Formats: sequence, C-alpha cells, structure tokens
Amino acid sequence: MSCSRREALAALGALLATPSLSAALAHAEDTQPADMLLATSPAFQAARIRGELTAEQVVRRALDRCNTLGTSWRAIDLLSSSALADARASDERLRRGRLLGALDGVPVFAKSIYDLQGQPTSASSAEWVRLFPDAVPRDAVEVARLRAAGAVVLGKTAADDFAYRGNGTSSHTGQVLNPYDASAQRTPGGSSAGAAVVVAGGMAFSALGTDDGGSNRIPAQFTGVVGMKPSFGLVPRSGVIPTWPYLDTHGPLARSVMDAALMLWALVGADGEDALSHDLGRDTMRAMVTTSGVNRTAVQPSFTPDALRGRRLGIVSIHAPRTQMSAESVAQFDKALADCRTAGAIVDVFDAPVTRVNVRERFAEVASARGNVRPNPNSPAATANALYRYFARQGVDARAAAQRGHAAYRAFYDVLPTDWPAFEALLTSPYEHDAAGVSFARSREQVVTQLASAMRAERIDALVYPTMPFPAPLAVNPWPDVRTPLGFGNWMGLPEVSVPAGYDSQGMPLGNLSFVGLPGDDAALLAMAYAYEQQSRHFKPPAAVGSR
Repeated sequence: MSCSRREALAALGALLATPSLSAALAHAEDTQPADMLLATSPAFQAARIRGELTAEQVVRRALDRCNTLGTSWRAIDLLSSSALADARASDERLRRGRLLGALDGVPVFAKSIYDLQGQPTSASSAEWVRLFPDAVPRDAVEVARLRAAGAVVLGKTAADDFAYRGNGTSSHTGQVLNPYDASAQRTPGGSSAGAAVVVAGGMAFSALGTDDGGSNRIPAQFTGVVGMKPSFGLVPRSGVIPTWPYLDTHGPLARSVMDAALMLWALVGADGEDALSHDLGRDTMRAMVTTSGVNRTAVQPSFTPDALRGRRLGIVSIHAPRTQMSAESVAQFDKALADCRTAGAIVDVFDAPVTRVNVRERFAEVASARGNVRPNPNSPAATANALYRYFARQGVDARAAAQRGHAAYRAFYDVLPTDWPAFEALLTSPYEHDAAGVSFARSREQVVTQLASAMRAERIDALVYPTMPFPAPLAVNPWPDVRTPLGFGNWMGLPEVSVPAGYDSQGMPLGNLSFVGLPGDDAALLAMAYAYEQQSRHFKPPAAVGSR
C-alpha cells in the first residue's frame, strides 16, 4: 500500500537527513500538476520517494519536449548524450538511500557560453562554432557544482551571440521564440533567452543564466518566469566565456522561487579561478535551507509565506516610470504592490541617494575624491585577460586560442583593440589589478555604503519596482525608449529577484516584480520573493505545453 505524501516526505527526510533536500521537500505543495515537469523539484522528489516516477522517466520526457517544443522555439543549443545515464545513476542513489541533496536527479540546463565537459562551447555564435569545434575538457565551475549536487544537466540553451545583446538572437541557432506568442513575433528577451524558455516550457526545473545588464531579468519578465541576479561575486564564473568581469553576474532562472533558491544554494561560494568571487552571503544562503525537527523536515521561518510580514519595501519613483508605462502595466504593478501589502509588507516611497540617473556620476565623484582613475567596468584590459584565462583553464595554448577567436569576439566586445598586437599586450595583465576596474570596484563599495545608510535610516528592507516597464516587444522592432534600472543593479552589484506578476488580455506575460537588496541579502530577498509568489501565484505554462 502506498504511503501518504506527508509520510513520504517524513520518510525521505529521515532516510537522507540531508538539510537542503529535507527543506525543499517540506515545501512540496499539497497538489501537483499532472505534468511533473511543470511542478517544483520538491514535488518531483516527493513523487520519486513514493515510487510514482523515476528521474529517468522525467528526464526522458524532458528530452522529448526539448526535441519538439524546444527545437521549434529555437531554445536549445545542444543536448547532452549523458543525461539519461545521469538520471539512472540518481535513481540508483535513491534506491540505496544516498541521494546527494535537493537537486539530485533534477533536470537543469546551462547557457551556451558555459563549458560542459565533452561538448564544444558555441557561445551561440556560428563563427565561434567554426573556430572552436572541439569538445572542452572541463565543466565550468557552476556546472561542476550542479553535478556534484546530483543535478542532471540536459545540455545548453541558446542565447544572443556571446551573451552580448538582449533579444535572444543567435547566429548559430536562430532567433529564440517567445513560447507565449502564437504569432512567433515577440522577443523572449535575452541574452539568457533559451534558459528562460526551457523553464517556462517545462523542459527543466531551472537553468543557469548570466546577467551584465539585465540578461536574466529581461527574459524572466518577457516569458513570465523567476529570474535572479545574485550579489556580484557570490557565484564564481570560471569556465564560462567572459563578458565584463566587473559586471558579469551568474544566477538561476526557474518557474518558482523555491527552484531558483535551490539552484543558487548549490552554486554559491568563492572559487580560486575567479579572482572577483567571494563568500559574502554564502553562509546565509546555505542557512536558508537549514532544517530541524525529528525528521529534519521543518524549515526555518525565514522562508515561509509570512516572510513579508512587517517588512518595509521602498519604491524608488524613477525606477517605476508610471507616465511612460501603459495603463495595463501600471495597473499590474499596483496589483503586485497590493499583493505585497496583503502579505504583510509596508510599501512606501523611498528617496534613494543613488539611482539609475546618477549612479555613474556618483562612481566618478568618489573615484575623483580618492585620486583614482575614472571607473570603467568595461575596461578592455580586464575583458582581454578574462578571455585569456578562460582558454588557459582548458589547458590549451591560451594565447593562440585568443588570437584565433579575436576577430569574432571583438565583433561584439568592440572596446577591445582591433589589431592583434594591441590585443595581445592586454592578455596577461590580471583583471583584478586593472586600474579602471579596481577604481570601479572601490567606487561600488563606497556608493553602495551610501545606499545602505539611507535604507537603514528609513528602515527599508528591500526595494521594489517593475523589472521592465513594458512587456515583450516585437523581436524585429526597436524597444520602447523607456529607461530601466537594469544596468543600475549591475553597477551596484545588488541582488535582485524578478517574480512573475501577471499576464495581459492575450495571455502574454505582462510584467514581473523585482525585489532588490544590498550585497549579501540574497537569502532574505528570496524569502520575500517567495512570500510574494505564494500570495500572487501567477505562473502559467505556455498553451503549447499542454499538447506535448
């Protein structure tokens, strides 16, 4: 006779005594969708322990969907040949009572700029594929950490070439389509376009993305999923084709805040090969899933539907440009704020000393006062060295590889020197010592301190604003000329969790609500975002998923 869901959760928690897994299972919902790939990973694990399904069955279903919907939406860069074997290995660990944690057996994806051992790295660029057709010998550190947690990496998702733009346009696999748009004309956003589409479309529970100026948050909004930009440096970036070392921030996309949190839990912590990675916020992130109780299934209160109760949320007016938003978008934003209030939050206007309007000026002012060079997060030397180190990590002749890829890479990162000798001269100067980059990092620390002081004075726990002030435009059209705080978040290195806030009358995702905090506040932000999500519960899968 099969046991009840509650008994199954308790049994699995007692069997494994794994804090991250027990906490996740405690959050498994009372009901689950008929399609397990549209559930949460805790619900998936609960169904496994009850014997209702196996990781192999779910991974096989995910791969089938990737080969149908994923291909038609041009969301897939490549699929791993080892995914089914990895799923079977997870099922064997479950049979032996030795699951590795909450992610064991869970299907996930990485973005096309990530290295996967035994596969080439395309960067979503047709020219890069031609120049570098060989398989790489090592996983990116984030991929390695996911595998160590037992996750089944299904493959890689399509993106803009070199993760440079925000439209989801790849010269290798084509324009990624928005799965909610039957006309196939609206952008899914980018650059982490495919990552957002595979989670929205029920091909994985979560996916790795990258964000230099909105590349996780834009597609999160345009496809109606959760997207996170963690605190800068919390997630190391070793083994990923670089962008801007002083801005680039890696994090999860998922259908639920819980699944985003569980992926991030596996990723955090410094890595020696990424000189700008650190451990600030790592311990609180890991403690977020600490459990207690006889069966280790009781989650600490910070991650409950009550996490917004008594929290003060600040609205920075310039970051919510009501006069430039449609009436439908304004109404949706107001409804999201009302949901936060219903969940117990206090929402009020906050006069921030630094905003998207003056952030660059503030950085320059404090650098000038220090007598430093002008801050520049797009310093050519830092990016050149990051590319050199990316190749060196593979054990190849990094100088020769950089020369081979120079023209293709520079076509997007056009601050780099056009001639090879000038580019070569920059390769080996460590980016962590680059004068313009160091000046930028020091200015960031000072300006963040100004923001933190103002937030403390007003007792503000987090900022909230629309992730984007408009829904997905047509992929071939210029975007509305409305400035957003996306780049502000990257300059400041602030953590941000973008959560679906609803759909328009045509069923298209209309907007997301962003929760923004200070560096190291990742766990607290996720807890607040979770509480909002439980109050609003807006995610809906694309209509096409029901037929596949």
